[in-house]
Amino acid sequence: MTEILYDEIPSLDLADFTSGDAAKKAAFVEKLGQAYNNIGFAAIKNHGLSQELQEKLYDIIKRYFQLPDEVKVKHEKPEIGYQRGYTGKGKEHAKGRNTGDLKEFYHVGQELSDIPDNDPIKAEYPENVWPEELPEFKEIALETYKTLEAAGKNMLRAIALYLELPEDYFEDKVAYGNSILRQIHYFPITNPDEVPADAVRAAEHGDINLITLLMGASADGLQVLRRDGKWIPITALPDQLVVNVGDMLERLTNKKLKSTIHRVVNPPRELMNTSRFSIPFFMHPRSEMDLTSLESCIDENNPKQFEDATAGEFLDERLRELGLKK
Repeated sequence: MTEILYDEIPSLDLADFTSGDAAKKAAFVEKLGQAYNNIGFAAIKNHGLSQELQEKLYDIIKRYFQLPDEVKVKHEKPEIGYQRGYTGKGKEHAKGRNTGDLKEFYHVGQELSDIPDNDPIKAEYPENVWPEELPEFKEIALETYKTLEAAGKNMLRAIALYLELPEDYFEDKVAYGNSILRQIHYFPITNPDEVPADAVRAAEHGDINLITLLMGASADGLQVLRRDGKWIPITALPDQLVVNVGDMLERLTNKKLKSTIHRVVNPPRELMNTSRFSIPFFMHPRSEMDLTSLESCIDENNPKQFEDATAGEFLDERLRELGLKK
């Protein structure tokens, strides 16, 4: 396929895929595949997440991050690799770096009461942590989680068709998967001279998971690294989600689909004292999913590039690299 150097990420309408119109569905699959072949990112509208629900979630997380640090630290769970609840400032760093990112965040995962008792995956997940200071947080976060999970399943159906797999290929692999809704606060820096010179809001990285669905952030700053080495800004309209390929999908497709490096840069010095909020949904499969590269994505021009691993093994390795797990 011809390489395309996008100046901005392609915009697609998920309603074309779900409408029941075979021609529109096929066109969506082809355009999505081309975007994921080239830049690994696409902006999607008609994803099911209402503006009202987004605003409710942004409102509640802004209130959460205004709580005193001594309150937030009660919701911190280092013993589970910070996979649920609060993670404090500077605790996470990009792979290959030691300087912590200028952010704090809050994780929500599968709600255990939603998982059938006879599913062994239930024993693998920790309980969600809900701040008693904001009782409405639970309902808003879980509704967002389920809405984004449903949108993610539709995206994976399109990806499966692009890869010439059965449309439901990912269905059992993401049923009650280990997905995470991450609410991020890039906190204000009142004195930029007091932070390490190389500290940034989020250093360049690829996401660990299958795909990431990101609702519009509260400020500029997200950039993606194009294959010619140029960083381009990512902006989504208010009615769009940015959906990108993660490392697990890149492994599965032997780099046919690209997990593109991206970052969140610091604002100009005069705006360092302002907050930025961002809410990505990291769509993970179940831990037992085999990430061995698909035979159809391996040939003499593209030999196998990855060791075999399960999703659980790969996640564990990456959490250690990020400093979240000892």
